[in-house]
Amino acid sequence: MSSSVKRVYGYLAEFESASALYKAAEKVRDAGFRKWDCYTPFPVHGLDDAMGIKRSILPYFVFFGGLTGLITAFLLSYVTQVGIYPTTVQGKPSNIFTVPAFFPIMFELTVLFSGFTTLFGFLGLSQLPRWNHPIFASRQIHRATDDGYFIEIEAKDPKFSAEGTKGFLDEIGGENIELVEDDGT
Repeated sequence: MSSSVKRVYGYLAEFESASALYKAAEKVRDAGFRKWDCYTPFPVHGLDDAMGIKRSILPYFVFFGGLTGLITAFLLSYVTQVGIYPTTVQGKPSNIFTVPAFFPIMFELTVLFSGFTTLFGFLGLSQLPRWNHPIFASRQIHRATDDGYFIEIEAKDPKFSAEGTKGFLDEIGGENIELVEDDGT
């Protein structure tokens, strides 16, 4: 017989509307919490700013991934068509000025490398794949896809305390405050 030890993942609090959630998110941000998230049935305009979320660095990764593809394609084309196996067209040897012939492969590898960088950069920055998230153990989180507005504050946050965080969520208008436990599955 095995006993399952559950760790506290955090608190989940429900809010009555999107505007109440928005105002509560600003208060959580201003209180200095760092490990928390909002769950809504639809995108709420400006919620990222209310949460204090900065712009993603993914576009920079994609730019440099595309640039790597462009340079790779140019080098591949140049080395093979000018260096290793020079092509003679109408009695003229190929040289660096045959770049227009390289455009199709340069375009294709730029798009390919950008696409792969987008996919793997997104997965890495999102810490995916994660097969199960502790928030799914909540009794009420399923309503976030229908009509619920939630904020969860993780126990990993330096400002988290069992009673203090619960009291704070109650103070900013949270209802149905639930302790979410992580059973490690």
